[in-house]
Amino acid sequence: MNILILGSGGREHSLAWAVLQNPKCDRLIVAPGNAGIAQIADCSSLDVENPAAVCEFAAENSIDFVIVGPEAPLAAGVVDMLRDAGFLAFGPTRDAAQLEASKTFTKEVCDAAGAPTAAWARFTDAATARAYIRERGAPIVVKADGLAAGKGVTVAMDVDAALAAIDDMFSGAFGAAGAEVVIEEFMGGEEASFFVLCDGETCLPIGTAQDHKRAFDGDAGPNTGGMGAYSPAPILTQALQDKAMAEIIEPTMAEMARRGAPYTGVLYAGLMIADGQPRLVEYNARFGDPECQVLMMRLGGQALDLMLACAEGRLSDAQVNWADDHAMTVVMAARGYPGAYDKGSVIKGLGELPETSSEMVFHAGTTAKDGAITATGGRVLNVTARGPDLQSARDLAYSMADRIDWPEGFFRKDIGWRALE
Repeated sequence: MNILILGSGGREHSLAWAVLQNPKCDRLIVAPGNAGIAQIADCSSLDVENPAAVCEFAAENSIDFVIVGPEAPLAAGVVDMLRDAGFLAFGPTRDAAQLEASKTFTKEVCDAAGAPTAAWARFTDAATARAYIRERGAPIVVKADGLAAGKGVTVAMDVDAALAAIDDMFSGAFGAAGAEVVIEEFMGGEEASFFVLCDGETCLPIGTAQDHKRAFDGDAGPNTGGMGAYSPAPILTQALQDKAMAEIIEPTMAEMARRGAPYTGVLYAGLMIADGQPRLVEYNARFGDPECQVLMMRLGGQALDLMLACAEGRLSDAQVNWADDHAMTVVMAARGYPGAYDKGSVIKGLGELPETSSEMVFHAGTTAKDGAITATGGRVLNVTARGPDLQSARDLAYSMADRIDWPEGFFRKDIGWRALE
């Protein structure tokens, strides 16, 4: 098969790595890719948010299967046009992808489906939102309604922080994504990520993971796109997964079908666990980043078979073959992230690290320049390892991270602390 993956981050590097382990893959193209992806696959500067351009590229390159990594192409309707043109594509349609693209839409679907989630209210002007916050008090959660690259959420522990978040969003800090705001009840507990493949009728759980959103050790500092992750997540026991499927995932999928927008692709449910009960924090219409990295490390080549079964509507016959293993990824980010950071610093030592089924450095914000790897983003590398237990995976990942020579970068030293504790 000729396969095209859309995206340029660590998620897409790990997807490419897993796909290439499957003998079904004859040729792999990733658009636009990054410096790490370019070492294992062909890369193209294709505009992945232009559905017509993606279809034209797929036709010119005899593509058999398209895997959409990030959320923006989904919201742009890339999958819709690919399917209309006769291409097999992995990912939800634009209507179904509203489960991520609009917080309001998701809340309305959950209310209709009876799926347990936080109480909420929607606002289109700052004054009314500020009055609501003063009335409700803190802690409270403020979210930009639209896509904000994982950064449009403020968990405000005091009223002033919540009011500042409102000012940021309505002043254009997140562009059009912040034109409407959803304010939610704060949910206490432990958060974990639950990943399910859906083909419009069948839902197949494919794994759990736990992310670390805060920038610094001890879960301190601002929220980020994710500073590390591990899989599986011990908090999501089989009983809790079954409960989440019965009370949250399956009712949501039934409601989407009822609305004429059956969901196909991977559904990433962020769950808050408290007192043995799961509640939905949010849905994402794609693999998480960096959760995808640990899932792909554990799934390997079967990931392609599962995505194909999903796209072809064959999930009822599919199953996930898990090894009894654990994986961890540690994100190396540019100093200053998630705030302002410098670009263009040189990263050394990557060529000396192993690349095996248990040890990989997945690139995110990198480019190759004058024979060197340089940092071009906030989250730059995903140092990922697999082991028979979480401690082994952690030790291996951190030993690799310590060997990377990049003074301009930083990483958390406590990924996995909650599970290991």
